[in-house]
Amino acid sequence: MVDYCENETLSFEEYYNFLTRSDLGSLYPKERFEERITKLLTTRSISITARNNDGKLIGIAFGVTDFAYYLFLTDLGVDRSYINQGIGGELLARLQEAAGGEDDITVVTIANENATGFYEKCGYVSESRLLWKPCKRQVNFEVI
Repeated sequence: MVDYCENETLSFEEYYNFLTRSDLGSLYPKERFEERITKLLTTRSISITARNNDGKLIGIAFGVTDFAYYLFLTDLGVDRSYINQGIGGELLARLQEAAGGEDDITVVTIANENATGFYEKCGYVSESRLLWKPCKRQVNFEVI
């Protein structure tokens, strides 16, 4: 059984431990990593977490939303030991519902190239008009 929770407070240590068990950690830039992750954990506007029966964090979905029209999915990750069990799709659905539901909320994200098939399976479509301006200093690294 998986327990899902909305807007749960996470510590840097617990989240870092989770990142070592998911593919999400390698997507974060290494500059001021702890400072920026701590800021992420305390300022995101909406989140859903997933925990196993032992209370271990096994999945997260973070987003920024106006609660009226749009939800920008900033982070989605699942512990590698729990991949292909429907947790990622459930996190997405619950995050959209918490933001206002699928009738009103359009979800936007920038997907890792290895994850596009997953998002398409969840009903997302690729859009060529998406524009973005990355930060000036970003060097990706692997969280170990």
